[in-house]
Amino acid sequence: MTGSNSDMHGDYARAKLLVSGRVQGVGFRSFAGRYANALKLNGWVKNLYDGRVEVVAEGDKKRILHYIRLLEEGTPWSRVDNVSVEWQQYKGDLTLFIIR
Repeated sequence: MTGSNSDMHGDYARAKLLVSGRVQGVGFRSFAGRYANALKLNGWVKNLYDGRVEVVAEGDKKRILHYIRLLEEGTPWSRVDNVSVEWQQYKGDLTLFIIR
């Protein structure tokens, strides 16, 4: 089969997000997982040793952009200082969203 991923998957994308601030121990990963599932995004979220949270989200680009806005708001118990976004090539190898 020929064609690019965009031909097969519409406007799909993959984003690696690094969230900094008070985002560990405040329910941020479960928040991230709940909204990823609600937006039908695949990927994962995990805590990093430096206090940040790493998220990889794959799916419809418009939904990822909406997801990033939700992560920037955070939970009532978190304080999000920054969300850095690295857009990557859509792979289609993620089948669900997991909390690591």
